[in-house]
Amino acid sequence: MSRNGDVEYVMVGDALRIQLPDFKRVRGGTGRFRGLRCIHTHLRGESLTRDDLTDLALLRLDAMVVIQVDEAGLPELAEYASLRPPDASGETVEVYTPLPPSRFDFDFLEWIEALEDRFAEGQRGIHVDGAQDRAILVEVALGPDPGAEERLAEMRELARTAGVAILDTVRQQRTRADPRYLVGRGKIQELVVRAWQLGADLVIFDRDLTPAQIRHITDLVESRIVDRSQLILDIFAQHAQTREGRLQVELAQLRYRLPRLVGRGESMSRLAGGIGGRGPGETKLEVDRRRVRDHIRRLERALATISRRRETRRAKRKREGLPVLSIVGYTNAGKSTLLNRLTRSKVHTADQLFATLDSSSRRLRFPRERDVIVTDTVGFIRDLPPDLVAGFRSTLEEIQDANVLLHVADALNPSVESHIESVRETLRGLGLAEKPELLILNKCDQLDPTEAKALAESLGGVAVSALTGDGIEAILYCLGPLVFPEASRLGTSFAAGGA
Repeated sequence: MSRNGDVEYVMVGDALRIQLPDFKRVRGGTGRFRGLRCIHTHLRGESLTRDDLTDLALLRLDAMVVIQVDEAGLPELAEYASLRPPDASGETVEVYTPLPPSRFDFDFLEWIEALEDRFAEGQRGIHVDGAQDRAILVEVALGPDPGAEERLAEMRELARTAGVAILDTVRQQRTRADPRYLVGRGKIQELVVRAWQLGADLVIFDRDLTPAQIRHITDLVESRIVDRSQLILDIFAQHAQTREGRLQVELAQLRYRLPRLVGRGESMSRLAGGIGGRGPGETKLEVDRRRVRDHIRRLERALATISRRRETRRAKRKREGLPVLSIVGYTNAGKSTLLNRLTRSKVHTADQLFATLDSSSRRLRFPRERDVIVTDTVGFIRDLPPDLVAGFRSTLEEIQDANVLLHVADALNPSVESHIESVRETLRGLGLAEKPELLILNKCDQLDPTEAKALAESLGGVAVSALTGDGIEAILYCLGPLVFPEASRLGTSFAAGGA
C-alpha cells in the first residue's frame, strides 16, 4: 500500500511463502524509505516472523504489518514494525505492541515522515570531509583468526589512504565463507539497514569477493560494493604518476574486472552453436569482454616496450660493472625516505600506504670511489592481489638484477615480524628468495635505544632511522662485504649524487 492509501500490489501466497515483487525501482533514495507498507496475514495467525523483519529491512519498506484474525476470519490484532534510527542500542528494527485495528488513532503519513526525519538527522550528525566517500567496513574472520585485528587495522589504513571515511565496522566470525554473500544473510540484513542509517556510499569488504558474491550482494545492498583488491587498485590509481605507472595500474584494473563482467545470460550468444543456440550476433556482454581483452593486449604491448628499455638500461649498468641495491619492504615502512637519506635525493615520501608506485634509481658512492645503484620499488602487502603482481611485473624486474636486497621494516609496527614474513613470501613467489638480504629496522628513533638494539638482534637486522640518519653508517658497514666482498673493511663516510 502506498502512502496515500492506494493498493499498489496484491500478492497471494501458498502454504510456504509469499513472493514479493522487485521494489528496487520504486521511490527510494538517500535517507528515504520505499514509500510502501506491506499488510498481510499468516495462515496460522502468527505474529511478525523473522522473514517479515528481513523483508522489511532488505526492501526498506515504510512498515511491515501482520493482521491476526479470529476463528471467524475477522481482524483481531494488528502488529507492525519499522526500521529504527541509529542509536546506542544498535538495533535496526522496532517492533510495536499489537493493537486491535480499531484502536489505531494516529496519522500514518505524519508518523512515517517524522521517522524519515529522524533518520536524516542521524546522517547529518556524522561529520566527514565533504570530498570523502562514507563507508562501512565489513570484517569477516574465517575460523580461528589470530590476525583479525591486524587485518582490520590495515584495512582502516588502506581506507584512510584512499580518502574514505569509515563510519562503522560490521564484523562476523564464520567457519567458512558463505558462497553467495561471504557473510550470513542475517548479517547482510544488518548491513543493508546500517548502510542506510549512516548514509554510506560504500561497503568495503576486508576479503576479496567472487564475481557471484558481488552480484548477489549488489542485489540487496544499494551502496557500492568494494573488496580489498579493488580498494588497493584505487589507491594505486590515485598515486600513479608516470606513464608506466598509469599503464600498469590500468592493466591490473582490467584484469581484475574482466571476470566480473556479467550479463543476463547467453541465449543471444553467437558462440553457442546448434539449433536454438544461434543468435543475431554478439551480446553486449561479449562485446564488452572483447573490448577489455583487446585493451589488455594493447597495454601489455606498451609495457613490453617499456620493459625492453629497462632491460637496455640494466644491461648498460652490467657493462659498467655497477652493483645494484634494491630497496624492498612492506608498504609505508620508509623505503623512499631511506633512498633519500642514502643518496641525498628528493623522491616523494608520505605517511600513506603505497605512496611510491614508480621505481626510482639513484647513485650511491662508497669510499674508495666505488659506486652502486640504489633502486626503490613499490611496497608489498600481505596477500598482494595477483593482478597487481602481474601488472607490476615490469617494475618488479628491477629487483631481479639486484646484488643485494635492502629489506626495510617498520620497527614501530607491532606486526613487524608478520610484515617481514609477508615480504619474504612475496619475494619467494617472484623467485627471489635466494638474493642476499640486509634487514633494516626503520623508525628506531621513536624507540628506546635498548629496545631498538634488542629488536635488531632478535631479528638479525640493523636498527636505523631513515628520517634522522641514525644508523646509516651501520648500513654501509654491513653492505661493504655483501657488495664488495674483496674489500676487508670499508670506511663509514660516503657521498652521493643523482644517477
